[in-house]
Amino acid sequence: MEKKQYPVPPSEIQTRVNSRRGGNNSTIHPAEIETPNHQVSLAMASSSSPSPVVYGKARPSKKWWPWLIPAFVIANVVMFIITMYVNNCPKNYVSCIARFLGRFSFQPFKENPLLGPSSISLQKMGALDVQKVVDGHQGWRLITCNWLHGGVFHLLANMLSLLVIGIRLEQEFGFVKVGLLYVISGFGGSLLSALFIQSNISVGASGALFGLLGGMLSELITNWTIYANKVAAFITLLVIIAVNLALGILPHVDNFAHIGGFLSGFLLGFVFLIRPQFGWFSQRYAPLGYIPASVKSKFKTYQCALWIISLILLIVGLTIGMVLLLRGVDANEHCSWCHYLSCVPTGKWSCKTEPAYCLSTQIGNQLNLTCSSNGKSSVYILPGATSSQIQGLCTGLCR
Repeated sequence: MEKKQYPVPPSEIQTRVNSRRGGNNSTIHPAEIETPNHQVSLAMASSSSPSPVVYGKARPSKKWWPWLIPAFVIANVVMFIITMYVNNCPKNYVSCIARFLGRFSFQPFKENPLLGPSSISLQKMGALDVQKVVDGHQGWRLITCNWLHGGVFHLLANMLSLLVIGIRLEQEFGFVKVGLLYVISGFGGSLLSALFIQSNISVGASGALFGLLGGMLSELITNWTIYANKVAAFITLLVIIAVNLALGILPHVDNFAHIGGFLSGFLLGFVFLIRPQFGWFSQRYAPLGYIPASVKSKFKTYQCALWIISLILLIVGLTIGMVLLLRGVDANEHCSWCHYLSCVPTGKWSCKTEPAYCLSTQIGNQLNLTCSSNGKSSVYILPGATSSQIQGLCTGLCR
């Protein structure tokens, strides 16, 4: 995006740099200073006294054109379409929603109320399955699960949030930093989820989204001095994060992915989303011959300290998490109360997460179907059943 320039009257030699933007934006950004050489020469020649400090016209900080976040949205939508194509509900199920969509029709509401594919199709496409990661050495699922969604409602909610949060960050910090923040946060969310939720599959970009929220919080802290109305911005952001994490205690929501993504993004924000201090900008763009009273470093001491500490904590945390996961450690065995962070049981819902599955064996023309759900098993004898009927019965009997 081209930078806007603000004209300076020809007769004005000294112009103050106003880094506060108008409107409701409460952020103060370092300004890039452009000093015309002819103004400096005139100022130095017009007086025998020590040369005055000549400031040029100020321009707003560089704005990046946001293309990566929209590309991420498109990639998620494409992956959902491919997943629905692979799912092919009419081929394997009797009752599908919106059958006029053909192989893109949705699973029955009883199986997937989000208007989406089956869990089997999500597994095929790369959903997070701890058993496959540990025993099958499919660690790539920690990444691919962030690009899959359980249904239309799930996809819409995440993509709208991504556009609102991500575009602003990409405009301010560029596609490289925001892209790394998104991907690494998603990985961190998947890692924590895999350590605590080992009985179900997990999909969704929520961990990466919470990473962006965490990055916004640490960006506010590390660039604290350049914000106006900083306390109000800090409290508002904390409330948004708290509300979203609180919603994660509902059943069937993977709040461990949210927490892991948020913590990863929070630490990464101190590393990626750091701004130089104003004093450094002033001396860098000062007129030729101007000697500042004191030399300013690019970053303040507390910014450098947070950068080092956060980077160390992030590397150590992700490394330990991967080692524990690959060793097959179940984190719930070492933290008896941690499961409440993802789901709090009440009189209206249960937090049981034991998997439900169906196993079919054929003996001659007779088919035996064994269904297991929450520790209870039942056996059904189905003479002459077709594959679609079997899938339909699995959907109804094993839930």
